[in-house]
Amino acid sequence: MKLLVIGGSVFVVRAFAAEGLRRGWEVTVFNRGQTQADLPGVRALRGDRTDEADLAALAAAGPYDAVVDVCGYVPREVAKSAAALAEHAGAYLFVSTINVYPGFPALPTDESSPRHGGTADAGPEGGDYGWLKDGCEKAVRRAFPGRVVVLQPGLIVGPHDRARRTTAWLRRAARGGPMAVPGTPDRPLRVIDVRDLAAFGLGLLTGAPKDDAEDYLVPGAPDNGNWGDYLDACVAATAGRAELVYIDDQLFVDHEVEPWTELPLWLPPDPQFAAAWTTSCAKALAAGLHCRPIADSIRDTAAWLFAPGGEQEAFEDYRHFGAWTPFLSAEKEQAILAAHAAKQPQTE
Repeated sequence: MKLLVIGGSVFVVRAFAAEGLRRGWEVTVFNRGQTQADLPGVRALRGDRTDEADLAALAAAGPYDAVVDVCGYVPREVAKSAAALAEHAGAYLFVSTINVYPGFPALPTDESSPRHGGTADAGPEGGDYGWLKDGCEKAVRRAFPGRVVVLQPGLIVGPHDRARRTTAWLRRAARGGPMAVPGTPDRPLRVIDVRDLAAFGLGLLTGAPKDDAEDYLVPGAPDNGNWGDYLDACVAATAGRAELVYIDDQLFVDHEVEPWTELPLWLPPDPQFAAAWTTSCAKALAAGLHCRPIADSIRDTAAWLFAPGGEQEAFEDYRHFGAWTPFLSAEKEQAILAAHAAKQPQTE
């Protein structure tokens, strides 16, 4: 199997390339060579997907049995690269997003839910992230009719994740002491390990795509762990230095904690987030998706993060994520813990 992976050399691209190599496939990666080194064993081709000469050279370096595209964000750019490869590749797997469904996260969502309505030739100014990704999906289907698989993940976790979510929680847990966390441990949570995403996607490519709407929501299995499992795993992976203190969401709101950014994965009770962790994964599970327990993902992420060079990779390279709001400050956390303690019943 000859696999082409379009994108940089980090996280999701890395996982797809690694899974292809694990299967014994011939893996080619196409990127600008501006991030980390490519995995040993891949054939690296340098170029820009917006450059016609680079795309012509990429096509000439084929043919490929399948293409995996994890870095398509602008429909007309995706349309150009997909068109260049249409006669040189058998199938096209596009990694999209759950955000192509405008009802998410307020409303229950599955593959039949209304889409944004993005257009295949739109430029970067055409709409927001979800609208543009929907247009990218259309661009791929236009170039590869009947030969497309689309994955629509939600929150992706696992080793080499530089989005500063799980890594931020692990760094806080490693600091130890009372650790303020919102809500209750039984709160639902849906994540998918990047390695499970890659294994599922490449497994689908071994069979011919059935039609031009072969898409799969992949937010993660509903039974692979909840909020408490996630936090317990963060504590366990950092030698149990921290003590989890569950606190009512309202205290975090009162202290003006920014949901999701200042406190990753936290969404306070609100109608606009009502279905954030309930998206259907039934179609993907029926097609063979396997999701490892959250605890396994956290353990492996911690092993990478706290190994030599891990924290530098996770936190110090800002080129691809821009400015990042720091994790809840120690001062604000202490104020929340103090306010929580003051609300507890006094004992004689």
